[in-house]
Amino acid sequence: MTIKLTDELIELEREAWAEQQKSRLTVETATRVQAAITAHAEATGQPRHEVEQELKRVVRYTDKGGS
Repeated sequence: MTIKLTDELIELEREAWAEQQKSRLTVETATRVQAAITAHAEATGQPRHEVEQELKRVVRYTDKGGS
């Protein structure tokens, strides 16, 4: 199963990752990302943990930043 991500979800994770890299991740940012992951998983019928895993892979480990 290919996990589908939206540009909005990728951008939210990029913001959170940038904050985390600077040791400045806020609860607000983390909560916003987690809520968006949950909503996206529910809306698309994809497993939540797989959405989160793919999102982190795309943002943290690929050059292209999108799928």
